[in-house]
Amino acid sequence: MNRPNVKTLLIGALAGLTAFLLMLGASMQPSFFSALLYTASALPILIVGLGWGNAAAIAAVVTAAALGAALISPSFALIMTLVTLLPAGWLSHLANLARPASELGGPDNLLAWYPLSDILLHLCGLVTLAVIVIGVMIGYGPAITDQIVDLLIASVKEQQPEFMPDPTATAQTKSLIVLMLPAVQGGMWVSMLFAAYYFAVRIVAASGRGLRPREDIPSSLRMNRNSIFIFLAGLAACFFGGVPALVGATVIGTFGAGFMLSGFASLHFRTRGKDWRLPALILSYLASMLMLLPAFLILVLGLSDTRKAIALTPTKDADAPKQSDTKI
Repeated sequence: MNRPNVKTLLIGALAGLTAFLLMLGASMQPSFFSALLYTASALPILIVGLGWGNAAAIAAVVTAAALGAALISPSFALIMTLVTLLPAGWLSHLANLARPASELGGPDNLLAWYPLSDILLHLCGLVTLAVIVIGVMIGYGPAITDQIVDLLIASVKEQQPEFMPDPTATAQTKSLIVLMLPAVQGGMWVSMLFAAYYFAVRIVAASGRGLRPREDIPSSLRMNRNSIFIFLAGLAACFFGGVPALVGATVIGTFGAGFMLSGFASLHFRTRGKDWRLPALILSYLASMLMLLPAFLILVLGLSDTRKAIALTPTKDADAPKQSDTKI
């Protein structure tokens, strides 16, 4: 392990400042722009982690968290760390891990990089943990979501005075919303953070500082086989009600998003070379956003194709001076 120099730490601190400013801007914007800025705040952490190593990523995370705690509040810093900083820093660390391919039964002159399937598994797990911790912090539960449903019904009544909601249907809606919100939030955040990781890899590769080889996402992005058991456990937990159901719904949302990402990657791979590929992909994306059945089919496609694809590079590439502290 090489000792990090001051320049590396300063680059990390600058990335942390950038991430904090993006998070600060996100907290002052409407929901749509807020989500984009929150996602963009992961980019500086990912870029310095992928290009300059663990020391720069740690400096970036610590700087952003410290600024958030000092200038906003400790709770803001904690949420920022759980939702963006920690996942981004950890993903960059995993992406830079490599070991001799001979340890896996491969050639002696190659390095095997940490599988993308396991990186996606870690991302789903981190987002699940973040959503659960934040839910505990804010006291998430029916007491919060019931008020949302009541406000929605009151708004409809103001526009349509003759509207009379059915008490049974209202109760069912409330029980559904309390499970849907953490699932949707977790799923969206997994997708957005993976998108940030994808763009960060492209940026670092274009700069020539990337340690990890650029992978073919359609052929390599799949979920780890063990993810199926976690997904099924989350599905089973939803039938117990209460806190287990909330945790299970979060797991379904986060890991379901992972399987959907791998399903779309598989769809891209399977349609290569087809004349109808582009319109088919566009229709698939639009239909999955608007309707439940197409999204379910993409999820099933991701569930049916679970495996590890390990990127390999010559050992001499890994021995370059820029490797820093990320090689194992």
